[in-house]
Amino acid sequence: MRIQWNLIFALIFALIIAIFAVVNVSPVRVDYMFGTSEIPLILIILGSALLGGLIVGSMGLFRNFLLQRKLTQLINEKERLEHQLGELQTGLTENLSKEEAEKQLN
Repeated sequence: MRIQWNLIFALIFALIIAIFAVVNVSPVRVDYMFGTSEIPLILIILGSALLGGLIVGSMGLFRNFLLQRKLTQLINEKERLEHQLGELQTGLTENLSKEEAEKQLN
C-alpha cells in the first residue's frame, strides 16, 4: 500500500512540475564559466527536476545496496552461530552421557 501512495504522490508532483514548466516557456540567459546561452525556462525546470529525481533515486539504490549487504552479513553470522550452538549442544549431551555412564559403573 505504501508503494501505491508513493507512486500517487510522485505522479501528482510530476504533474505540478509539468504544468509549472509549460507556463514558463520564455527563454532565459544561462551563464556558464566559459560562455552564455539562451535556453527556454521549460528545459531548465524539467532538467532540474529530472536531475533531482536521478540523484534521489541513486541515493535510494545505494542505500538498498548497503542494507542488502548488511542483511547478507547478518544471515551468515546467524548461520555460523546456529552451527556453533549445535556443536555446543552436541558436546554437552555427550558429556552428560559420559557422566551418567561413569555414575552407573561406580
